[in-house]
Formats: sequence, C-alpha cells, structure tokens
Amino acid sequence: MLTKLLQKYPFLVLDGAFGTEITNRGFDTNDELWAAKALFERPELVRSVHYDYYRAGADIVSSASYQASVEGFEKKGYSRSESKKLIQDSVALVRAARDAFLRDTADTALRNRPAPLAAASVGPYGAYLADGSEYRGDYTLSRAELSDFHEERLALLIEAQPDLLAFETLPLLDEALVLVSDLKRRGDAAAWCSFSCKDEKHISSGEPIAEAARILDKEPQIVAIGLNCTAPDYVTSLIREIRSVSDKPIVVYPNTGETYNAVTKTWHGAATSYTDYVKQWHEAGARLIGGCCRTTPDTIRDIAGFRKTLM
Repeated sequence: MLTKLLQKYPFLVLDGAFGTEITNRGFDTNDELWAAKALFERPELVRSVHYDYYRAGADIVSSASYQASVEGFEKKGYSRSESKKLIQDSVALVRAARDAFLRDTADTALRNRPAPLAAASVGPYGAYLADGSEYRGDYTLSRAELSDFHEERLALLIEAQPDLLAFETLPLLDEALVLVSDLKRRGDAAAWCSFSCKDEKHISSGEPIAEAARILDKEPQIVAIGLNCTAPDYVTSLIREIRSVSDKPIVVYPNTGETYNAVTKTWHGAATSYTDYVKQWHEAGARLIGGCCRTTPDTIRDIAGFRKTLM
C-alpha cells in the first residue's frame, strides 16, 4: 500500500498531535489515560479532531489509542468487554472521520493527494505507566511480560480493520521486536515502527537507531522505520543513520522541541518552527512526515503545502 503511494507522491503527510489538539479545544488530559480518556468522555471530539487533520491535508491519521489499554479502562470502572470495545472504537472513530471527509470533499480537491488512510496507534508500555518512561526507556520488563501487555490490544486493533498500524514512541528495541513477533501471529497486517530518540544517533534506551533499523529492515510487515516525539534538531541525523542500513521508507513526526514534565503533564520551553525543517527532512530521505506533541492542524497544513511545491 505505502509502496504504491510513494511511487506517485514525494512523501506522505501524517497527522499532528492528538492530545495537544483536544487540550486546545478545552479537554482536560491530566489523567493516567491522557488523551484516551476522550474515547469515553468525548467521542465526538475525537472524531472532530481526526476530521480536521484530514481536512488540513493529512494522508494518514492515527487513532486515539496511543495510551489506551484494557487495564487502563478497567481502572476507570469499565468491564473487560467494555474496555475492549473502547479500544476498537478508537479505530472506528478515525475511519468514520475519514469517510465523512471523503463525503464532504469535492473530487477536485482530492485530485492531487492520496486517498486518505486510517492508522491504529500502538503506544509503548511506558505510555500505560503514564510516567514519561517512553522517553527514557528505563522500564525493565522481559520480552514475555511486554508481549503479555501488547498482545491483546494489538489483536483488538487489528480486528477493527485499520489500514495499517503505527508502533510509536518506542524507547526500546526489545519492545519493537516484541510487537513484530505479536504482529506475525496476527496475519499479514502492516505497521510502521517509530522510536523516541535521545540524541542524533540513539533511541531513548541508548541503543543506536542504526542497529534498530538494521534489524527491522529484515521484517516484511514493517513497512517504514523512523522516529517520533523527538526534538526536531536531531531528526536529520537520525534519518541518515537509518538510511545507512535500510532502504525502507523513513517516517518522522517530531515534537516541537519543548520539554515534557511527566508529573504535571505539561510542556515547557520554546517551540521550533517546522517550516525550517521539513524541506531538510525530505531531502535527507524522509518519506512519511507529520507532527507529534504540540503540533496542530496548521502544522500539517504547512507540511501538505510544502509537498504541493514538489509536485
């Protein structure tokens, strides 16, 4: 699917931050479930944000399941069956937003962009912990324990029939390999694998991103490799590290360069303008480009606008 699209377009445009955007619209995300709380409190808001990212020019929009888990919903008082349904609802909402966008948009407006896709977000174990460890990589579960955490949620998301999966903000190579192993047991679903990174060469655990990319390059169900929620200053170097060992499409969707406080769940510092970077990332080899924390539909509109200049 991605291969055919990337033969026609310079790069694909991803969506931007979900949690940032619902916060901008007045929703309180200061909770262990973070933005996933909106799945049961404000599903219409979830759908609206997805819709607005498609309208801004995103070719791929991801579900609000990043911090969702059966265990997390059960802590909120939902039964196991209700919790499973909420996870699958996340995919139904992004698909509904995509379908509504297509109904509402004139064919002429879609002529120079790909038919939009709906992805299912699969966040790391650290997102469930809600302590910022997805940016440190310091949890010490075994592969078996990580598989126990991910396997059921991954199966639920695949059953909800997204176009592809987004394994994202992964701080550990082991966690990526666990997800790949779980994916193989679930048929031929495709996923991209995206790491959180600490500097120009290493993922959050300290492992070289080139080593992670070298290993993942051999996995046919991994259709793109890259990074997200990483400072923009590091991205060009990280793209080059990945490209040195893999010919797979590279996916990048950094944050705006601010610092996250996991205790207060707030961001601090000055934001970086994406306009200064997107051309550089594309020239370095990125083929899927979007935004993570603190980016907005306006950010995505700018990225989509840059692509138009290349066509």
